[in-house]
Amino acid sequence: VDKFAATAMMEKMRAETTANTGKVLGSYTVATADDFTYVDPVDGSVSKKQGLRFLMSDGSRIIFRLSGTAGSGATVRMYIEQYELKKIDLDVTSALGELVKIALSVCDIKEFCGTETPTVIT
Repeated sequence: VDKFAATAMMEKMRAETTANTGKVLGSYTVATADDFTYVDPVDGSVSKKQGLRFLMSDGSRIIFRLSGTAGSGATVRMYIEQYELKKIDLDVTSALGELVKIALSVCDIKEFCGTETPTVIT
């Protein structure tokens, strides 16, 4: 996607982390929304802006990372994770459907980048 559009999308979410903390989105509550900073346990070096995290009260997570920004384009990586004891026989799309919809709504990727269809799903 366009690097500038993807960067603007990330900055919009970054600016809204405080407002999103405690927010109810569908059947989920955002326990914490933050901009992840990695501190190396060996040398103490700090790497800021490593991803925007939406940590739900039930342990589910939505994480956005931007990569490949050195050239003209960028890759938006969206990670959706949910711990589930009951719906383990569902396909991924059904099991994570609500979290995916929430992720798409908080990032506004269609507005910023013109698409909401992934090129790779793993």
